[in-house]
Amino acid sequence: MKMKIIIGLTGGIASGKSTVTAMLKEKGAWVVDADQVARQVVDKGEPALEEIVNVFGSDVLQADGQLNRAALGTLVFSSEEKRHHLNQITHPKIRQKMLRMVEEFRNDASQQVLVLEVPLLFETGWDKLVDQVWLVEVDEEIQLKRLMERSKLSEEEAVMRIRSQMSLTEKKRRAHVLINNNGDRSMLKACVDRQWTLLETQLQA
Repeated sequence: MKMKIIIGLTGGIASGKSTVTAMLKEKGAWVVDADQVARQVVDKGEPALEEIVNVFGSDVLQADGQLNRAALGTLVFSSEEKRHHLNQITHPKIRQKMLRMVEEFRNDASQQVLVLEVPLLFETGWDKLVDQVWLVEVDEEIQLKRLMERSKLSEEEAVMRIRSQMSLTEKKRRAHVLINNNGDRSMLKACVDRQWTLLETQLQA
């Protein structure tokens, strides 16, 4: 049987994780995006959404009954306690769904590389379930600017969201591979290409 590797891809908010994931997908990696799974488990009619409404109130719903992510985000990023409550509701369901996808990967003989894109990889313990941790790193000044532009946030709101996550220093200490994203897309691609070449060498060993 071919060697298989599971990569946990992480990084701070607005660091460029999704861009790196897309590049790895183009190279043939099988990708599971935790944020996408997180959106699925809080869809209208899912048990998690009902639990969220019970805890945070109906103000976190849109008129059509779907989750209002912006309203919920404003609530949880301003309070560690509320963020903890939300995580208690969603993380077990996200984990269960992702573990099923990992099992699919292990049983698929045609697949060699699985990339789990998990923003809170260390915080949720997913780093213990992967073979390698790849960290997309970016200086906080650049991260802040990108986040404000991307999500139309004030500087205060953006800083609050960045500081709600584990520090980059601690993440770097625990990561196996660093992907620097302080430059432009071509520089990022060159970095990803180098790491993929090294990965292919490992797979062929």
